[in-house]
Amino acid sequence: MTIPLLISSILQENPKDQKGELDVNPASIIEKLDTWLDGFIKSLPNILIGIVVLIAFIYISRWVGNLVKKMLKNKGRQNFGDLLGAFTRYLVMIAGIALALTIMAPNLSPADLIAGMGVSSVAIGFAFQDILQNWLAGILILLRQPFEIGDQIIVNDYEGTVEKIKTRATIITTYDGKRVVIPNNTVYNTSVVVKTAHDFIRSQYDVGLGYDENYMEAMKILKETVEKCEGVTGEKPVETLVWDQSDSWLTIRVRWWTKSDRASVVQVWSRVIHDTQKAMDEAGIDLPFPTQVEVQNAHDLKEAREDLDRQFSTDKKVKSKKASEASKTSDDETK
Repeated sequence: MTIPLLISSILQENPKDQKGELDVNPASIIEKLDTWLDGFIKSLPNILIGIVVLIAFIYISRWVGNLVKKMLKNKGRQNFGDLLGAFTRYLVMIAGIALALTIMAPNLSPADLIAGMGVSSVAIGFAFQDILQNWLAGILILLRQPFEIGDQIIVNDYEGTVEKIKTRATIITTYDGKRVVIPNNTVYNTSVVVKTAHDFIRSQYDVGLGYDENYMEAMKILKETVEKCEGVTGEKPVETLVWDQSDSWLTIRVRWWTKSDRASVVQVWSRVIHDTQKAMDEAGIDLPFPTQVEVQNAHDLKEAREDLDRQFSTDKKVKSKKASEASKTSDDETK
């Protein structure tokens, strides 16, 4: 018997299953492989078409994303355009993948895909809850625009200039050059102070005058001095107000307006303090230090009087003794 006939006879054998033994049927294995190979060959045109469709959607998604970016950039919303363009690109890409899968596997209906995506989206939502919250918060921030890139804001304990608004976080640069990355969810759910929301911002400083000074004249000098300071805007008035009666001085509050950016506020603040101090010195107006009076034995008036009488008697005896010694010395010199 030749070898081919032997192989053929082995493949044609179909032995019965034996209990307790591992039965291997080579004919069934080859039949399965042949079925899979036939199915693959029949599906090959669909697979090739699905790959072409997927590649086409990759380029289409990039084109649509860039188009959205360009449109929003022309409207002055570049940051929002970057975010929405990326979202649109991924959305078109998902649609292309779904279409390619239905072409490659005709038995796979769009309803099955949607059902599978629904289950997957729930699982992904739980797994990436924080990331999705930050992403949605970033979209809302860019849509509502409570602040823009370049604005100076305060979020919790951080203050600085907005550098970027990304899908996950808002990036600010503090005034001392540090970069702070704040999650968008925190920014959206927290009170944010936008210091550069308007063109001008008000600053104020308290000046203490001695009670024996002419405070009306001092207020006039303070107002005129601040109005002449470089950087103080003339569009809004400078105010000097009697604000408080402290223990050692009368408090005058000075208010002025400058540009709202941090650099302008700090520079003008320094000039105002320097010029008002100089003006007060030239006018001879006293700016007193805190005064403290120490009172002893204030709890017992009788004891305080006794201590005072005792001190007075002691001083009197000392003076008398010194006077007698001086008299005795003069008598000795006379002799």
